[in-house]
Amino acid sequence: MGTAGAAGDGSDDGVGVGVDRGSAAPGAVYVERSRFVDGVRAYGLIAMMWLRSTMTYRASFAMTALGNFAVTAFDFVAILLMFAHVDALGGYSLPEIALLYGLSGTAFGLADLVMGSMDRLGRRVRDGTLDTLLVRPVPVLAQVAADRFALRRLGRITQGALVLGYALVVLDVAWTPLKVAMIPLMLLCGAAIFAAVFVAGAAFQFVAQDASEVQNSFTYGGSTLLQYPPSIFAKDLVRGVTFVVPLAFVNWLPALYVLGREYPLGLPRWVTFLPPAVAALCCLLAGLAWRKGLRAYRSTGS
Repeated sequence: MGTAGAAGDGSDDGVGVGVDRGSAAPGAVYVERSRFVDGVRAYGLIAMMWLRSTMTYRASFAMTALGNFAVTAFDFVAILLMFAHVDALGGYSLPEIALLYGLSGTAFGLADLVMGSMDRLGRRVRDGTLDTLLVRPVPVLAQVAADRFALRRLGRITQGALVLGYALVVLDVAWTPLKVAMIPLMLLCGAAIFAAVFVAGAAFQFVAQDASEVQNSFTYGGSTLLQYPPSIFAKDLVRGVTFVVPLAFVNWLPALYVLGREYPLGLPRWVTFLPPAVAALCCLLAGLAWRKGLRAYRSTGS
């Protein structure tokens, strides 16, 4: 097996060609099946397989989910301990930081649930098990993302959602229909941006082969960064997560609009409404990076 293209023509990037069997005419129309539909279907089937396996031991699942909830809750406990000694952090009150925390934690939890297995790609590249995925008539991205689908990650989502609910209840905000709509928009776009970072990080592992920690610094590390207000960080770092890896569009920019606060970089107000466009661009670039990395893959020969 030489390259990904050689190993999986039609499966390396989820492309398949189907024949219109309903037509017996010599000029039968060949239709390219939707990559997205094929990928979602394959992902669902693989995830359901792992889900059935997980629910075989329901007590174990309950304990691991509870453990996941407790471990992530320690991050917010640390914030509560800080506010036991101060009234504000970077000029932000506890409810305001709880909003940032809840948005970041919930959005990241959704992406982690769906795409969290992407950090295992480097291991598959090193030991050669990626080759077995290339010869299957299923999109490789869907196989890697759904591998060992872990429902226990719901614990992280639940914990973030509870903090977000607390923030929405206690915040003193003049709510408007637009500000209300920004909350679910931030969760969906934030999850998409984090998912794109997961995919881009996995694509980088085709080159680095052992870069899961680099990927985690942008995913898990980025989620932790966004739990705190941008005012406590150096402006160079804020610029980096705004213009280089646009994690600021997960919650910082839109949330500061909801809170009525100014962004440290003095960007125009309309930038607040860019998360859908930024999420779409991130997903597009991540998809291109994934395709390029997969086509450049060379088998271990094992």
